[in-house]
Amino acid sequence: MPRPTNTEERRQQIVTGLLRVMAERGYERASVNEIAKAAGLSAGLVHYHFKDKQEILLTLVAQLAETARARVARRLAKARPGDERARVGAFIEGFLATGADADPSAVAGWVTISAEAIRQPEVRAVYEGVVRADLAQLESLVAELTGKRRARAVAAGLFAAVQGYFVLAASAPDLVPPGSAAGTVKRMAAGLLDAATEKEDA
Repeated sequence: MPRPTNTEERRQQIVTGLLRVMAERGYERASVNEIAKAAGLSAGLVHYHFKDKQEILLTLVAQLAETARARVARRLAKARPGDERARVGAFIEGFLATGADADPSAVAGWVTISAEAIRQPEVRAVYEGVVRADLAQLESLVAELTGKRRARAVAAGLFAAVQGYFVLAASAPDLVPPGSAAGTVKRMAAGLLDAATEKEDA
């Protein structure tokens, strides 16, 4: 794998700097000076590599999505072939499981991004694209068990639970027992899948 260029390294430092500042202060209060300080760079370098703060945010959205998808892919690769319930569980674990590859600052950043998606049309477009793709993947996994007719509703409910856990973990972490999110949503999935497959069989 080729070594990242100096430009790539600097851009990554800046994006990581924004994530750090957002996790502590939110997006509105993440000034370019604060981002530069968190990145260990000058404000001039931030302006050199990104035209504005929104461009940094949009780059962060893409990176967080890529990281989450890599977590999901690693867990799906470990699921037993043909065990579709395990594959749905692997998807949920990819988003919610704790462990060495968990990143609480990324969760806080994603919650902030979802709020910015309401305020900024450019962020909404990118955010919606990410969410649509992730939901489509979950829907295809669910459809293997329920058929296409019920898959959308089940997948949307499970994905809403995942996103809800993100909000709780970022804004009121004491309300979520440590390590409980993935297991709870997997149990919800089992109940929803049982109900949907019973109706499909009837």
